[in-house]
Amino acid sequence: MRQRVNWVPIVWISAIVLAVLGLLLGGCTSAAPPRIGGTPADAVLEGKIVVFHAGSLTVPMKALAEAFQAQHPQVRFETEASGSNAAARKISELGRGADLVVASDHTVIDKLLMPAFADWNIQFASNTMVIAYTDQSLYGGEVGSDNWFEVLTREGVVVGRGDPDVDPCGYRTLLVWQLAEDYYNMPRLYNSLEAGSPPTNVRPKSEDLLALLQSGDVDYAWEYRSVAVQHGLRFVELPDEINLSNIEHADFYAQATVEIAGEEPNTTLAMRGKPIVYGVTIPKVASRADLALEFVKFLIGPEGQAIIKQHGQPPIVPAVASDKASLPRELISLVE
Repeated sequence: MRQRVNWVPIVWISAIVLAVLGLLLGGCTSAAPPRIGGTPADAVLEGKIVVFHAGSLTVPMKALAEAFQAQHPQVRFETEASGSNAAARKISELGRGADLVVASDHTVIDKLLMPAFADWNIQFASNTMVIAYTDQSLYGGEVGSDNWFEVLTREGVVVGRGDPDVDPCGYRTLLVWQLAEDYYNMPRLYNSLEAGSPPTNVRPKSEDLLALLQSGDVDYAWEYRSVAVQHGLRFVELPDEINLSNIEHADFYAQATVEIAGEEPNTTLAMRGKPIVYGVTIPKVASRADLALEFVKFLIGPEGQAIIKQHGQPPIVPAVASDKASLPRELISLVE
């Protein structure tokens, strides 16, 4: 006699198994974080980060990228150095994409990228204006913090500077000249310094002057202290009252103003004297904002700060954001 097969329990068991599998698979799917919202701590980072950065950060950026890659070997960096204004305009005017913008003047991000192209801005390092020179420089054995303005205006001395329309070091040079005229009580000193550094001696970014210094084609160049240190150059230290490094002199710095090219043709932007502060943001056009976010965490963390300091540039510890509410949540606890 054939036994009767009881199909009902088998159907129930199959349904239960399928339900359990569905819950397990559904739980795994929902646990995966969104790509832009951050990266799990145990996830493997991979892909390319495109960085538009200030020319003065060329050396430390290379060191930062290498240190980050030592921890995340599958991450690649594509870096592009330029004047900070030019870096921002690659996005705002030329429509190019980048995952990070790192500027030598944090207000470049405020004025040229926010709010249309960026939501936030973190201030992470400072710097100082100096006059760089070499052993070959004319009157290099005489120049110092007490007579630099006299040496730089002597006949035959060649002085280079960055383009103020594209390079913050360029317009900061002009701000220093204005402040020096007041500080030393020397009317028309600005004009004398300008005549001693004509347009033929201007380069898109101050770092372009390094090769000219080393070849002897330029005697002196207006640079950041960090750049002079990184390239083994001699440099004249300027008084804190005019070198744009000291927050205690912020009110005095603010007396100086320079007009540079604006976003639209025939418009200008007023750049007022203030302590030198670098800024970083992830633009809205970033294609790998997740990787960029991890790098920003590294940059403003202890390891990144140590690298910046090692390359002659004081980090801001902790980093500062004027509007913490606009930051990605992963960065809020890392800044003031």
